[in-house]
Amino acid sequence: MFKIAPILLAVLYGLVMYRFSVWRTGRDLDEQSTELADPMLRQMCDQLAAALEVDRIKVHIYEIEPVNGLAAPDGRIFITRGFYDKFRKGDVSASEMASVIAHELGHVALGHSRRRMIDFSGQNAMRAALGMVLSRFIPGLGVWIANALTSLLAARLSRQDEYEADAYAAALLTKAGIGIAPQISLFEKLEGLTKSRGGAAPAWLMSHPKTAERIKALQVLQAKWAVAP
Repeated sequence: MFKIAPILLAVLYGLVMYRFSVWRTGRDLDEQSTELADPMLRQMCDQLAAALEVDRIKVHIYEIEPVNGLAAPDGRIFITRGFYDKFRKGDVSASEMASVIAHELGHVALGHSRRRMIDFSGQNAMRAALGMVLSRFIPGLGVWIANALTSLLAARLSRQDEYEADAYAAALLTKAGIGIAPQISLFEKLEGLTKSRGGAAPAWLMSHPKTAERIKALQVLQAKWAVAP
């Protein structure tokens, strides 16, 4: 019993962290967001809603500066104030913003948003349990190895989710009459918008796939659907 107690405690810790993370994320989003009211972007959302055969798609502006979009575990869609400001300055078009919203809708529809929160808590539990076990055999290095292994697993799952959400968005944008071209053009300018160094780290260490690989995957879909009967 005493031998498995640390593992049980780690699992319990993961469950507690899951509930706490959901609560904290929801609270932060409630306190720092307002519903998107921009007429041009609302029109784009209406096109996506018609393609999905739903009455309305609500999008919120999350009042933080980094350029990003996100889907909350409860299914709400957000774009950041920083991203919206890029749109208002003309750095990003309305159709490109629609591609971000479609991508986040993909995360919700495919269950990524809720699963990521569960995975995050599960990874914390696994990290704690694995660290305890490895530290018995490799004192001083066990925790470091456990952190590295769980981080690699999380990055791999996240990259898979991004490809799936990209494909969902491509299909939705095509059905809505917007097309895949804005999705590709946004990726081509994304590194400049976020001031990231996309090629600095190996793809398998990044939580998102390399931009060039995402563009290539979209171009394959674009060519495939263009010749479809």
